[in-house]
Amino acid sequence: MPATKPRTPRTTTTTAVVAGTPRERAEQMLAEILEDYKAAAPHLATGTPHTTIVFGEGDPCARIMFVGEAPGADEDRLGRPFVGRAGQLLDQMIQAMGLKRQDVYIANVLKVRPPNNATPTVEEALAAAPFLFRQVDAVSPEAIVALGLPSARLLTGQVLPMGQLRGHWWPMQTPAGREFQVLPTYHPAYLLRNYTPETRRKVWEDLKLVLERLDLPVPQRGNG
Repeated sequence: MPATKPRTPRTTTTTAVVAGTPRERAEQMLAEILEDYKAAAPHLATGTPHTTIVFGEGDPCARIMFVGEAPGADEDRLGRPFVGRAGQLLDQMIQAMGLKRQDVYIANVLKVRPPNNATPTVEEALAAAPFLFRQVDAVSPEAIVALGLPSARLLTGQVLPMGQLRGHWWPMQTPAGREFQVLPTYHPAYLLRNYTPETRRKVWEDLKLVLERLDLPVPQRGNG
């Protein structure tokens, strides 16, 4: 089943009405957001030793959007989100859903690698948040999967632990006034560190909730 859906014309702060097909409109909006991010450069205050901006990639009209925490060393080197070991596991998670990486949109809260690969601070997340929210508006996904606590807390506005956030849909509203549904789950890096049957089962349960919400088929999986 296709992982994209028809779109209606949308607006940005810099373009009243973007012409073209739905995909062209989304692509243009994302390009404008990237240029605005480069101009604002909110990461400069952290002194991060990044080499490239890792903005996001995937289907600009995706029904599912994955949002992680921040780029790591591999992502910084290649300029793409989720390409290291955690990214390989995310690819496996997406494939387990019966989808391909190119069917979804993948981004992070932070757009550059934080100093020492540290967990994003609240201040760093808030500085980057306006650009992430605009990405969400541009892609307009039917479901957002928040990977990890920094992403989950920013998108849901909750300060609960992941154990209480995951397994539930949480509403979010962007500054543009648009509403979306967020499902938090464990970050693939956490899953790598805690690769137990219980943790893997919990993540798969969360991914099934996404498929069920979008009326997509749920593939059968074994215990591995």
